[in-house]
Amino acid sequence: MKQLLRLFFFAGALLFAVHSHAQTIVQRDAEIEKMVKEVSADSLKAYIYKLVSFGTRNTLSTQTDPNRGIGAARNWVLQKFNEFARKSNGRLTAFIDTTTLQPIQGGRVDSTILLGNVMAILKGTDTADKRIFVISGHLDNMRTSVMDRIGDAPGANDDGSGTAAVIECARIMSQRNFPATIIFVAVSGEEQGLLGAKFMATKAKKEGWNIEAVLNNDIMGSNNTSETNIIDNTRIRVFSEGIPAFETEKNIRNIRQLGLENDGKARQLARYTKEIGERYVDNLEVVMIYRNDRFLRGGDHTSFIEQGYAAVRFTEMNENYYHQHQNVRVENGIQYGDLPEFMDYEYLRKNTAMNLSNLANLSKAPAMPEEVKIETRRLSNYSLITWSAPKTGKIKGYYVLIRETTSPVWQKKIFTTEKSYQLPYSKDNYFFAVQSVNESGNESLPVIPVPGR
Repeated sequence: MKQLLRLFFFAGALLFAVHSHAQTIVQRDAEIEKMVKEVSADSLKAYIYKLVSFGTRNTLSTQTDPNRGIGAARNWVLQKFNEFARKSNGRLTAFIDTTTLQPIQGGRVDSTILLGNVMAILKGTDTADKRIFVISGHLDNMRTSVMDRIGDAPGANDDGSGTAAVIECARIMSQRNFPATIIFVAVSGEEQGLLGAKFMATKAKKEGWNIEAVLNNDIMGSNNTSETNIIDNTRIRVFSEGIPAFETEKNIRNIRQLGLENDGKARQLARYTKEIGERYVDNLEVVMIYRNDRFLRGGDHTSFIEQGYAAVRFTEMNENYYHQHQNVRVENGIQYGDLPEFMDYEYLRKNTAMNLSNLANLSKAPAMPEEVKIETRRLSNYSLITWSAPKTGKIKGYYVLIRETTSPVWQKKIFTTEKSYQLPYSKDNYFFAVQSVNESGNESLPVIPVPGR
């Protein structure tokens, strides 16, 4: 009875705090906060200008010229990764993962090419922890014609911005230890049909990689729009799918019956990135978009989604189409082309820091709790949730999360050291989840309970 009274008091205090607009207490992991501060706008700018200097990074461009084309760009990214690896005490290893592609009839590859993803793997320190977290951007780019491998294509924002973010995160994080493994990858072949991401995701599935999250960054360094002339460097979008593309018809029926259309792996990851990103990066709002991607566009995260992995896409809030997939030219007084002078490097710094904070928080956190269930054997206005300890990681306890069915984000967090919790909230009216948390406050991804008897 005393426990029940304490629970009612805590719930009442939470409701009072919400309705009285109490101040929010932001608790940050000091190590992550330090890493976030190390993200440099100057470093990102230098990476962008170097990537632009290769003339074109079209996937079909030369791989033998030491100064121009996709081959030279790949080698430079590998050089940067190896530079970081030498300072990592053997924790970081870098290589180019390649596959030979034959011409695709009616497709965007018209000759035999060597496709290469530049990868750096920061091995986790816990040998029992098999989790992998991925950050990606695509190294290749295009002019107005995706088959034009000769003409200049700066590709500063699409996707020099995402590639620069990957490099900067590798620079900073390779100097630290994390229990789980982190993969930094600059994929190729995105403009040709997500080819590099498909190669990596298919390989990961075949070899049984335990990828828990993929953060894909594509076009996230410019603050303004074409046509509507909006300027805003305080928001970034995170795109996530609703009903998972890989689910069977039976599972989809269960998802619909339980009302979990917005609680798949990708949507949960998007929710998480919003909370953690806004916790660590000031003057930045992570805006959840309930779509897998934009109209007429696609991104590398989709290749991982199709293999059953949780993956999201980060893209700037306002896109300027004069500076995407355009030949460099002036027409009717408008400068076209994806040039580095159109970038906002402070905005890119914040977006990169948002990625870093999420990668660090995920890889430092314990694994997700196991066997999370909600009791459904009887009708009740209480909700009993039970779970088991995670397979790996040192835990301090767990967060039980609560939100109304119409809320896009979790509204309440209740800490407990137990492996069960009874809430005075009806399961018909709320969604619940459970996270593992360690002493530093690093939370795992949330787990939605399944019905249990």
